[in-house]
Amino acid sequence: MFKRVIPTILIHFFVLQFALGQYFPEKDWERKDPQSQKVNVEKLKRAVEFAETHEYSGDRDLRLAILKSFSREPDHKLLGPTKERGGPAGMIIKNGYIIAEWGDLSRVDMTFSVTKSYLSTTLGLALDQGLIESVQDNVGDYVWDGTFDGDHNSQITWEHLLQQTSDWSGALFGLYDWADRPSKEGSLDDWRYRKLNTPGSFFKYNDVRVNILSYSLLQVWRKPLPMLLKESIMDPIGASTTWRWYGYDNSWTVIDGVEMSSVSGGGHHGGGMFINTYDQARFGLLFCRGGVWNDKQLISESWVKKVRTPASAFESYGYMWWLNRGERQWEGAPDHLYYAAGFGGNYIVIDDREDLIIVTRWLEPTEIGELVKKVYSAL
Repeated sequence: MFKRVIPTILIHFFVLQFALGQYFPEKDWERKDPQSQKVNVEKLKRAVEFAETHEYSGDRDLRLAILKSFSREPDHKLLGPTKERGGPAGMIIKNGYIIAEWGDLSRVDMTFSVTKSYLSTTLGLALDQGLIESVQDNVGDYVWDGTFDGDHNSQITWEHLLQQTSDWSGALFGLYDWADRPSKEGSLDDWRYRKLNTPGSFFKYNDVRVNILSYSLLQVWRKPLPMLLKESIMDPIGASTTWRWYGYDNSWTVIDGVEMSSVSGGGHHGGGMFINTYDQARFGLLFCRGGVWNDKQLISESWVKKVRTPASAFESYGYMWWLNRGERQWEGAPDHLYYAAGFGGNYIVIDDREDLIIVTRWLEPTEIGELVKKVYSAL
């Protein structure tokens, strides 16, 4: 017994001792001169100028930007709130300190599919608390209301949903899986009556299936996911009270006699996470530090490592975090970094080896690799 327990205690002790030697921001985030963190000032300045001058080319009225971008989807519609966006904004954090910043960092904006990384976190918390035993478990063992009935859907595991390889088939909140980012080939009937791929064998970025994960986690937690995230993560890391996580007008369900919103994993149909840049950076710093904040392990270090498990069908994607490997790899950036990414150029880039975080909002998405390359050239 003691042989198993004592090493675990010692490991936890050393993790916390390491964390105590690191800087964690209080309400006011401390800034440091880049040179003090061994960063080239002129090269860093050029990276910031690049971010400022390569704004996302889509409409600032995000309602229009969404409708234009997904106009080829059958019956695409807005079901959740949207918000007109601000201009380019961002932060670069080294060793916990702000060494560069631009734009309005306090402005609350939509962050689209960066929301997926917050959603993934609520599953990690469920594993930590034993509500879910393993990501290899079939989701239908936990959600028995018909959502995972049938020969195909009954095979789907939590990992399949996390890695977007489930090919879940059906409809949720009036949205059909096949209508989300349909193939450029074929007709409406081809999309509707396609042959389903064995779960785990095919990657498809699909917000209906992401929302199935959110709905399933609501069934497991039996409390609103934004409330869980606030209590377990956002409050302890000192996030503001301005962020909001929305679902759709029709994504309400009854849990234990109480009506709750099943929040969305992005802004594809509106909704998702609305948040400021500072709070995004705090969330990134938590993961950069292995789930530790000050002297508390808020989410297990094992989960922080697991989110970087590449999908066998698509090695650029982990547990709703993107990985810098495979066909999505950025040239000139290390393959160990990982990131959250959202429509319109919203990113949280994490390099735990360098203790580096890059948060950028409203950058032209095709330019993120170049921005990251410029930042690394300054290190």
